[in-house]
Amino acid sequence: MGKRGLHILYFIIITFHTLMLHSQTNQDQVRMAVIGLSHDHVHWILGKLESQEIKVIGIVEANKALAKRYSDQYGYPMAMVYDSMEALIAAAKPEAVAAFGPIDEHLEVVETFAPLGIHVMVEKPLAVSLEHAKKMEALAKTHKIHLITNYETTWYASNHKAHKMIQNGVVGDLRKVVVHDGHKGPSEIGVSKEFLSWLTDPDRNGGGALTDFGCYGVNLITWLNGGERPESVTAITQTMKPDVYPKVDDEATIILRYPKLQGIVQASWNWPISRKDMEVYGVSGYVICENRTDIKYRLSERTLEAQESLKERQYPYNDPFAFFAAVVNGEITLAPYDLSSLENNMIVMEVLEAAKESAATGKTIKLK
Repeated sequence: MGKRGLHILYFIIITFHTLMLHSQTNQDQVRMAVIGLSHDHVHWILGKLESQEIKVIGIVEANKALAKRYSDQYGYPMAMVYDSMEALIAAAKPEAVAAFGPIDEHLEVVETFAPLGIHVMVEKPLAVSLEHAKKMEALAKTHKIHLITNYETTWYASNHKAHKMIQNGVVGDLRKVVVHDGHKGPSEIGVSKEFLSWLTDPDRNGGGALTDFGCYGVNLITWLNGGERPESVTAITQTMKPDVYPKVDDEATIILRYPKLQGIVQASWNWPISRKDMEVYGVSGYVICENRTDIKYRLSERTLEAQESLKERQYPYNDPFAFFAAVVNGEITLAPYDLSSLENNMIVMEVLEAAKESAATGKTIKLK
């Protein structure tokens, strides 16, 4: 065979290999649907409607003006937008769904899709109440679906570095964890009117800053502490801007008491600058996660403080939708009390419920 023949054969082999890889990729893609567009975190997935791991095959949104606005922005056809979850199921047959509507609708999403064996990811927090969460948990277990909760801070390299350092014992046994989350306020930072309408409604969101940002800290502390439930919960809430947020709190502090650890969660719609940071103190040293990638630590009084600027976590551990697809495909198994896991987020809901009761009564709530 001459050189020309070898080149042709090589081209055929490479083309066939590429086509096979493309075919395999399409087969491995998880057919995913978006349920609701009113949560501003939906831009995460609208910005990548198809990737190697997922393909968005339908959107459920009754507000057609909102759907059209995002259609113009992201280029999806309005033909893939359905009025109801039932219409989506009949036409598109998803394998998994990601919910981006009001928190009080999470239960209905699970009630609709779990019996069909369709996996569900919701934005934080898991549910609008502990009562809803328990129903969702029962449905997920009965129908053997994955039900995971997405937090922005789950993908922070800094948090995972701190977790590894704790596991390795380099700061000693945990004694205090302080988590700060929030911003100037949803109205002040200019969230969409659709998001604002339910985020500031206690019946639809479960509360104000306490639920919106308190869930982050409880989720992280539960993970760092190996899934242990606190003995008691004490919370104080305030509404410093009643003219802006007349129905909900805009300031909350939650204290979690464990046998040998204190967790402090500071959730606010009053920070001068947006923040999602964490301080971890052990018997011998500390770790401070300043943001997504910057971390500083001091391991003993005899050592100086060190600083690191970390790289992003490796794919798919830096992408919620690729991660969800890998869980659905059985490529990733969630570790016990993982940040995304159902068992972690059931504790989050238990704590948030106790925190609301504590703030309302002025008493410390002991968990049963």
